[in-house]
Amino acid sequence: MPEDNEDIREVIFGALRAALPQARPLSDETHIIEDLGLDSVAVMDFVMEIEDRLDISVPLDQIAEVETLGDLVATVQRLKAAR
Repeated sequence: MPEDNEDIREVIFGALRAALPQARPLSDETHIIEDLGLDSVAVMDFVMEIEDRLDISVPLDQIAEVETLGDLVATVQRLKAAR
Protein backbone atom coordinates (compact mmCIF):
# COMPACT_ATOMS: atom_id res chain seq x y z
CA MET A 1 0.00 0.00 0.00
CA PRO A 2 1.41 3.43 -0.92
CA GLU A 3 2.85 5.28 2.06
CA ASP A 4 5.24 7.97 0.87
CA ASN A 5 4.38 11.16 -1.01
CA GLU A 6 5.72 9.91 -4.34
CA ASP A 7 3.65 6.70 -4.22
CA ILE A 8 0.54 8.61 -3.14
CA ARG A 9 1.11 11.19 -5.89
CA GLU A 10 1.33 8.41 -8.51
CA VAL A 11 -1.92 6.82 -7.31
CA ILE A 12 -3.72 10.19 -7.35
CA PHE A 13 -2.34 11.28 -10.72
CA GLY A 14 -3.04 7.85 -12.24
CA ALA A 15 -6.66 7.85 -11.03
CA LEU A 16 -7.11 11.38 -12.33
CA ARG A 17 -5.64 10.56 -15.75
CA ALA A 18 -8.12 7.68 -16.04
CA ALA A 19 -11.02 9.97 -15.06
CA LEU A 20 -10.21 12.84 -17.43
CA PRO A 21 -11.84 12.75 -20.87
CA GLN A 22 -8.60 13.98 -22.48
CA ALA A 23 -4.96 13.98 -21.42
CA ARG A 24 -3.77 17.08 -19.59
CA PRO A 25 -0.48 17.95 -17.95
CA LEU A 26 -0.61 17.36 -14.19
CA SER A 27 1.58 18.78 -11.43
CA ASP A 28 1.29 19.62 -7.74
CA GLU A 29 0.28 23.15 -8.79
CA THR A 30 -2.63 21.96 -10.98
CA HIS A 31 -5.93 23.35 -9.68
CA ILE A 32 -8.48 20.55 -9.63
CA ILE A 33 -11.49 22.64 -10.60
CA GLU A 34 -10.04 25.62 -12.48
CA ASP A 35 -7.36 23.81 -14.51
CA LEU A 36 -9.09 20.48 -15.07
CA GLY A 37 -12.68 21.69 -15.37
CA LEU A 38 -14.07 19.05 -13.03
CA ASP A 39 -17.50 19.74 -11.57
CA SER A 40 -18.43 18.87 -7.98
CA VAL A 41 -19.80 15.44 -8.93
CA ALA A 42 -16.64 14.54 -10.84
CA VAL A 43 -14.50 15.73 -7.91
CA MET A 44 -16.48 13.58 -5.46
CA ASP A 45 -16.20 10.55 -7.77
CA PHE A 46 -12.46 11.14 -8.06
CA VAL A 47 -12.05 11.47 -4.28
CA MET A 48 -14.05 8.27 -3.71
CA GLU A 49 -11.73 6.47 -6.14
CA ILE A 50 -8.69 7.74 -4.21
CA GLU A 51 -10.29 6.68 -0.92
CA ASP A 52 -10.86 3.17 -2.28
CA ARG A 53 -7.36 2.83 -3.75
CA LEU A 54 -5.60 4.12 -0.63
CA ASP A 55 -7.98 2.71 1.99
CA ILE A 56 -8.69 6.06 3.64
CA SER A 57 -11.63 8.36 4.24
CA VAL A 58 -11.27 12.06 3.44
CA PRO A 59 -13.64 14.17 5.58
CA LEU A 60 -15.77 16.63 3.61
CA ASP A 61 -14.35 19.63 5.47
CA GLN A 62 -10.86 18.63 4.32
CA ILE A 63 -12.02 18.10 0.73
CA ALA A 64 -13.36 21.66 0.74
CA GLU A 65 -9.88 22.96 1.63
CA VAL A 66 -8.14 21.13 -1.25
CA GLU A 67 -7.52 23.32 -4.29
CA THR A 68 -4.50 21.78 -6.02
CA LEU A 69 -3.24 18.28 -6.60
CA GLY A 70 -0.37 19.06 -4.21
CA ASP A 71 -2.95 19.95 -1.53
CA LEU A 72 -4.63 16.60 -2.12
CA VAL A 73 -1.34 14.68 -1.87
CA ALA A 74 -0.53 16.46 1.41
CA THR A 75 -4.02 15.81 2.80
CA VAL A 76 -3.87 12.11 1.95
CA GLN A 77 -0.37 11.84 3.46
CA ARG A 78 -1.60 13.45 6.71
CA LEU A 79 -4.60 11.11 6.86
CA LYS A 80 -2.44 8.04 6.29
CA ALA A 81 0.09 9.17 8.91
CA ALA A 82 -2.69 9.67 11.47
CA ARG A 83 -3.80 6.04 11.20
